[in-house]
Amino acid sequence: MSEYILEMNHITKAFSGVKALDDVNLKVKKGEIHALCGENGAGKSTLMNVLSGVYPYGTYEGDIVYKGETCKFHRIKDSEAKGIVIIHQELALSPYLSIAENVFMGNEQTTMRGVISWNQTRGKAKEVLAHVGLENENLKAPVNSLGVGKQQLIEIAKAMAKNVDLLILDEPTAALNDEESAQLLEIMLDLKKKGVTCIIISHKLNEISYVADAITVIRDGHTIETMYKGVDEFTEDRIIKGMVGRELTNRYPERVDCPIGDVVMEVKNWSVYHPEISDKQVLKNINIKVRAGEVVGLAGLMGAGRTEFAMSLFGHSYGQKITGEVYMHGKKVSTKTVRDCIKNKIAYTSEDRKTYGLVLIDDIKHNMTMAAMRDYFSKNGIVNKNEENVAAEDYKKRINVKATSINQTVGSLSGGNQQKVVLAKWMLTQPDVLILDEPTRGIDVGAKYEIYCVINELAKQGKAVIVISSEMPEVIGTCDRVYVINEGQIAGELHKNELSQEEIMKCVMAHNNKEKGEVK
Repeated sequence: MSEYILEMNHITKAFSGVKALDDVNLKVKKGEIHALCGENGAGKSTLMNVLSGVYPYGTYEGDIVYKGETCKFHRIKDSEAKGIVIIHQELALSPYLSIAENVFMGNEQTTMRGVISWNQTRGKAKEVLAHVGLENENLKAPVNSLGVGKQQLIEIAKAMAKNVDLLILDEPTAALNDEESAQLLEIMLDLKKKGVTCIIISHKLNEISYVADAITVIRDGHTIETMYKGVDEFTEDRIIKGMVGRELTNRYPERVDCPIGDVVMEVKNWSVYHPEISDKQVLKNINIKVRAGEVVGLAGLMGAGRTEFAMSLFGHSYGQKITGEVYMHGKKVSTKTVRDCIKNKIAYTSEDRKTYGLVLIDDIKHNMTMAAMRDYFSKNGIVNKNEENVAAEDYKKRINVKATSINQTVGSLSGGNQQKVVLAKWMLTQPDVLILDEPTRGIDVGAKYEIYCVINELAKQGKAVIVISSEMPEVIGTCDRVYVINEGQIAGELHKNELSQEEIMKCVMAHNNKEKGEVK
């Protein structure tokens, strides 16, 4: 019998005449963790959708050989029957159903009469949840009461309940913090010991280098190479070279000829309470300022209050009992509504682009122009279509959105290109301050570099930019100055020459010790 559990031979898949995959070949050995790497839009997810039956047999060319048998999957159920289970980047859980119900959703545990056996459901759910370290969870609790990290683990438990032999994970750690990511990677290694073969798609190259036995690089719909641990070079730089086709010597483009000017925005004594728990203070007396041509970072651990600060500032989109003052160019302004913020030249890109940033079923043009429509593309309620088209085309070229046209549906774009559309949407409002919340989450190193270039360009134009990022190297590489936020307060301020991961963590630890001292 072949050492390969899976062989995908000469796979070609086209959409509207454009080839997303062109003669792609993939071989996966039984019991290994095999990583798929490539830039956004390279074809990784498309290849896995072909394998799992999302794109049925007949809609692509080539062969899928699984356990020595040529397979023709017409739907996901067909591939699952063979032990192939895919976990997509967008979790497929029902938020209001219980943990136990979600584990067996679509795979219900029934009696001979077709009635669901709740005793069997809960008993087996406890067994499979033990594989992912969730055996002590309340099985009757709704899934939406859990964090994203635990929801991701429930997806894996759901796959285990289907007697999985080949588990496909598409960007499993994109929305997780470092601790949750490390836990998930250890679970993958444990599954490997149990004989489960895994294919992982990820842009986090440090995680791939740690967990993968083999890495296949896909670029522009073609297979470039496969590297094996212990045989080939397994460094991040080597993987990047395969992905982008060149050496990427500096991941953070240098910002030159960008003088820092006067204070554009100042926030004083900003305090916010939890939106549902009225006596829980989330942010306490935040004071920050940002200057023209300056990129300021908000660093801190997950849950420190960075996103809560940005959302509460931008139209009071988070929290209650919000107090404090906002000054633009020395003048006090209101930010109580999103409309107020746009009028006062403040823009915010959410960390969740698909929920808060885009209308996925609409086209690129409308997504780019919707926030600026009232002020820049309409008069007396009538839209100037010509100006709208010209602006959308201009920004598509300016920030290199890879799409067939501005009329292409945003939902069909890769994550990196979706992020660029969100950036264009707020750049078109001509803001003086642009707050970017996790601007490179879930996108590849090539697209990240392009977004860093956009940030530099905004700074050169005299804009004030605030970057919120969970990746400390990103904060250090892109920012002139950083505020460290911890437990809803400013724990410290660091300038460019002081910036390092160690100094950021020192601020956090010193603030924690100070808080403990005050409690005593």
